[in-house]
Amino acid sequence: ICSTNHISDSSNIHLASALHTFITTYTGISGKTIAGIPEFFAVTTLDGQQIDYYDSETESLVPRQEWMKEYASKELWKEDTEIREQVQQTYKNNIAVLMQRFNQTGGVHVYQRMYGCGWADETGESYGFDQYGYDGEDYVTLDVKKGRYTAATPQAMESTAKWNNDSSQLEFLQQHYEYECVYWLRFFINSRKAPLETPEVSLLQSSSSPVVQCHATGFYPSAMTITWLRNGQEHDEDVDLGETLINEDGTFQRTSTLNIDPDDWKKHRYVCVVEHKGKTIQKVLTEDEIKNNKITFCLSGHKIVFEKIEN
Repeated sequence: ICSTNHISDSSNIHLASALHTFITTYTGISGKTIAGIPEFFAVTTLDGQQIDYYDSETESLVPRQEWMKEYASKELWKEDTEIREQVQQTYKNNIAVLMQRFNQTGGVHVYQRMYGCGWADETGESYGFDQYGYDGEDYVTLDVKKGRYTAATPQAMESTAKWNNDSSQLEFLQQHYEYECVYWLRFFINSRKAPLETPEVSLLQSSSSPVVQCHATGFYPSAMTITWLRNGQEHDEDVDLGETLINEDGTFQRTSTLNIDPDDWKKHRYVCVVEHKGKTIQKVLTEDEIKNNKITFCLSGHKIVFEKIEN
């Protein structure tokens, strides 16, 4: 399975706002695979957290969050299930077509699609994306703003020529990603009804390393800042700021690492400052404040992928 390191248009969003994402991923596999891996599965995530799942073994769309079960009881859930059943069948045809285009006669092959949208809650800015891949490589990308598909390989040019000639479908997709997708993203955010959660802040240090981590976790929404002060002045040297990560319960965590010698922070006053939704939390770096634990962060990367139904 390939991972995509970029989502088109997201760079234009002001990241000071909490950026929410609503992503659906389809994966179709042909050939003999490891036992337990279905030939087709679909996953939808909200802010990186899985909210529903479908695969070819069960042929059933399953809610992954308690708050999604209310939505699952509605007629729209049946419609979403039928869509995935149709895509599942289409994927068999798609992979066969792609194998011919790539002159392949056997082996295991993977056809994928990732599509969805992002929305910044404070500014209202949004963007859409629709990307396709084959065997771990980019295949086709839709520029939502321009309404134009781009082929990543020569084998994809036949597809892009056809899709770029369908102006009504392109217009529909632009409208979908600009309006409908963002509507459902906001709908599910409200359905989740996550309360405002204040960060829990700790100073951490492993027994085998002199570096100190200022770790904030359990906060919601995701917009926040972590800074270090040295003797009352902002200090950004020897500081590594990590990415904001999502926790199992839908809250977030982030870490800022201070790479200095212990003799330095024992001579000077270092303070970690965490700001979240108007609240400021400060932790003064002292031996008593540090929790001497060996810290291990398990990150499950969200493999982002692609598709387009071939005729």
